[in-house]
Amino acid sequence: MDSITIIRRLHQHRNWTNQGLFSAASQLTDDQLHRPFPMGQGSIWRSMTHLYAAEYVWLEALSGNEDPVVPGDVRGHLPGNQRGDASIRTFADLTQRWSELDQRWATYLAGLSPECLTEMVWKVSSLSGERQSTRRSDILLHVCTHAQYTTAQVMNMLRHVGVQTLPDPMLISLARQE
Repeated sequence: MDSITIIRRLHQHRNWTNQGLFSAASQLTDDQLHRPFPMGQGSIWRSMTHLYAAEYVWLEALSGNEDPVVPGDVRGHLPGNQRGDASIRTFADLTQRWSELDQRWATYLAGLSPECLTEMVWKVSSLSGERQSTRRSDILLHVCTHAQYTTAQVMNMLRHVGVQTLPDPMLISLARQE
């Protein structure tokens, strides 16, 4: 299996896992979504908006925007109920934005070539403000491993709010489902 196929497969898995998180979280009350936890970004809501923001910012960087910011974001952190017309305030907003983002990712991934994987991508760090370069392939892998890490945190929070049937985030389960 070549590198492009592996990267696309990992992103297919990321997207599939996100859909499972959305399905589970869509059944929660606002209180459950915003319940504080000493893990992840501090709540299911904040962790899911963080996951969205990371996927948005990295796709922007991969597409040539060196200093991307999520609409409604304040330099790298997307807390619930931001000011501004473009902010994500409700689960429905998040669902709509993520659906649009998924389409952009699909288009981007379809256009990948082996040659572009070694290219350097420049991005201004949301933490330090420093302009840094990273190989495109490493960013593409990072987006998937970051999603897995954040998914594990959200799954733990879902368990703690009483979700009985948790989504299955395992790549092998996706493969067997197909």
